[in-house]
Amino acid sequence: MALNKLSSTLLNNSLVFKELKNVASVFSVRNFFNYYPTTSTPAEGPTKKLNMVQAINNALDITLQTDETALLFGEDVAFGGVFRCSLDLQKKYGSERVFNTPLCEQGIVGFGIGVATAGSTAIAEIQFADYIYPAFDQIVNEAAKFRYRSGSQFDCGKLTIRTPCGAVGHGGLYHSQSPESYFAHTPGLKVVVPRGATQAKGLLLSCIRDPDPCIVLEPKVLYRAAVDEVPIDEYLTPIGKAEVLKDGDAVTLIGWGTQVHVLMEVAELAKTKFNVDCEVIDLVSILPWDKDAVCKSVRKTGRALIAHEAPLTGGFGAELASTIQEECFLQLEAPVARVTGFDTPFPYIFEPFYLPDKWRCLQAIRNLLDY
Repeated sequence: MALNKLSSTLLNNSLVFKELKNVASVFSVRNFFNYYPTTSTPAEGPTKKLNMVQAINNALDITLQTDETALLFGEDVAFGGVFRCSLDLQKKYGSERVFNTPLCEQGIVGFGIGVATAGSTAIAEIQFADYIYPAFDQIVNEAAKFRYRSGSQFDCGKLTIRTPCGAVGHGGLYHSQSPESYFAHTPGLKVVVPRGATQAKGLLLSCIRDPDPCIVLEPKVLYRAAVDEVPIDEYLTPIGKAEVLKDGDAVTLIGWGTQVHVLMEVAELAKTKFNVDCEVIDLVSILPWDKDAVCKSVRKTGRALIAHEAPLTGGFGAELASTIQEECFLQLEAPVARVTGFDTPFPYIFEPFYLPDKWRCLQAIRNLLDY
């Protein structure tokens, strides 16, 4: 009874409420990813079926094998980490190159900055993105500014920070956050969010080789749910280049990470229910982001919907919406829509209502079309 009352209050008896009668089925990770299990087009050459954890492990393995200066460190990394992304790497490369650190995020990143400025490749793992905040000063005030303040004489571009982010179904307020917008405000950093295994490997390898410090936000719910045919050899996925996953002319749907899968399913629902073709864009990179690709699409469709798990206020969707309004104003047929998390701490039992799921997004598409 209480659940129905909350549903009615939050969702105003819209399409969302009509389709959210079975909360368990809505949030079922298994059902969710059966729709869109393969998230990238395999590159040329031999491939192997891997999930995101295995693809990240493969990228780390390649780096440690080909770069003798590379170090991998973080809390519990030695035995594989909480999500097993570094499984067996210490056995292969030794405890001097793959090792645990104290439970101190500021120390982990500070050590990584020192390693990188000394000329080695530093790959630091923060166990959960929710706990990256103690390292905020080191990332924002030290790593991001190092090259600028030295007039490009020095840099710590060999620093890559990996961290699991986003909702997982049972994480609650301390293990479900999406902090990308905090770091998007910081010149000198690069921030990427992969949607699947192929992209995760290519983006991680690109970040490791990038001349600026990079943050790789890995949606934890995708670790074992998103499976691709991943190229075996080393390859790089461009940072700052969005991908158009589905062509359309009615509404541009923009997301990153887990939300890309939601929007792909929403596009199919919109075709079935409204007989319209939506264009789906994976932003891929938060900083820098691909303004040209986004604006090109919105000029074609005249409507834009941005969806992300982070709260509405100050979320990165606001930056996209502002830019679209400035660049595409004369082509817009409706105000830019945002479907996001709410401006509350991330809830536990009400997580399905908090997330920008397919029904909330579908209602937003209906509103854009009817405007």
